[in-house]
Amino acid sequence: MSFRIEEKLYIKPENLIQFKEFLAKKSVKKLHQPRIIKSLYFDNLNLDMYNDSIEGSVPRKKIRIRQYPNTNDREYYLEIKTSSVEGRFKTRQIINKEKYISYKNLGLLDINYGICLPNYYVTYEREYALIEDIRISIDKNIFYTNFKTNKTFSDNNTIVELKTSINKNLDDLTKVFPFQKIRFSKYCLAVEKLN
Repeated sequence: MSFRIEEKLYIKPENLIQFKEFLAKKSVKKLHQPRIIKSLYFDNLNLDMYNDSIEGSVPRKKIRIRQYPNTNDREYYLEIKTSSVEGRFKTRQIINKEKYISYKNLGLLDINYGICLPNYYVTYEREYALIEDIRISIDKNIFYTNFKTNKTFSDNNTIVELKTSINKNLDDLTKVFPFQKIRFSKYCLAVEKLN
C-alpha cells in the first residue's frame, strides 16, 4: 500500500481557461484521453462515512463502485479510499457484473461500517495530466443522482485534484500550485444536495 497526498482546488467556470493556461505554462503532460467516470457510492443507514468525512475523523473510508462508460473498459471496480493518520490510500479490485448487481441490490459488508447500501451516483468528465511528479485530474460536467429517487443535481464548477507521493513537501506543492486549497468531497455534496 502506498500513501499519497491529495489536495483539491475548486475552479469556477469563468476561471477554467486561465487555469488551463497556467498548466500549459508549466509544460503539463497529458496522460491520456478524457473519459466519463460513473461512481456508485455506498454508506450505512446512519451515513457514518459521510459524517466521518465532514468531521475529518481518521481513520475513515469511502466505498464506491466505478465504471468508465463510453470507453472500451467494461469492468466494474470496487474502490475503497481510506484516510488515516499516515496519509491516504486507495484499494481497487475488479468485480464481475453479477457481484455488481448483488451489491446494488443487497449492499455490502464493511468491517468498520457494517452493512453499506448504494445511495448516490456521481458522474463526470475527467481529464488527466502530469507536472513533474504531481498527477492532476480535472473533473467537470459533474452530476449527482440519488440512487433511490433518481433526483439529480448538476454542478457547473470544476474540481481539480492533485495527487503526489506522501514524501512530497506540502510547501513545494503550494509553490507549484499557488491556488486556494479546499476540503471537498463529491460524495458529501451529493448527500447534502439530494438527501
